[in-house]
Amino acid sequence: MITEIDEEGLKMEHKGTKELQTERLILRPWRESDAEEAFANWMNDPDVTKYLTWMPHGDISLTRALLKAREEECKRPDCYHWAIVLKNGNILIGDIEAGNVDEYQETGGLGYCMGKAWWGEGIMTEALTEVLRYCFEEVGFYRISGSHAAENIGSSRVMEKCGLKYEGTRRKAYRLLLTGERVDIVERGILKEDYFRNKLL
Repeated sequence: MITEIDEEGLKMEHKGTKELQTERLILRPWRESDAEEAFANWMNDPDVTKYLTWMPHGDISLTRALLKAREEECKRPDCYHWAIVLKNGNILIGDIEAGNVDEYQETGGLGYCMGKAWWGEGIMTEALTEVLRYCFEEVGFYRISGSHAAENIGSSRVMEKCGLKYEGTRRKAYRLLLTGERVDIVERGILKEDYFRNKLL
């Protein structure tokens, strides 16, 4: 059991939720003032939350409380949680994070979702590609993992396109909140060496 962390052995350099940009997107820290747009665009949509670990908000007061806390969270240097904003129209369309950060293991876990009006346009793949670049090249993560319901084909394709390798399936590991149906959970991961190898291809 690890009781102490050798600070000199750590390779991560926490930089927090720094604003990032891609061709179509701005990834930026969350603001409490994002509540109305987030609620309208995906946080209250059962189609978006079908495979997620939370229910549609139902009341915007829940969204406001969540984003108030998230705004404070985004001030921490070890927080990597972005609002996804479409440059064209400055529209808030989704959410992406590298959470559950373990500094000793140099690992994190992915989470993301996006309003269904923007599904199928390669936007989440674009966002995740930039998040992985930042996490591996600037912060110094060694491993980033992701999981999704086996039926969630869209999420599966995003992870595959971004280089996360299949690592196994946990059978009937999660009960969907909206329907009570039990689903298999697919586990995927990408290591720093995978990322840089893929970049050279």
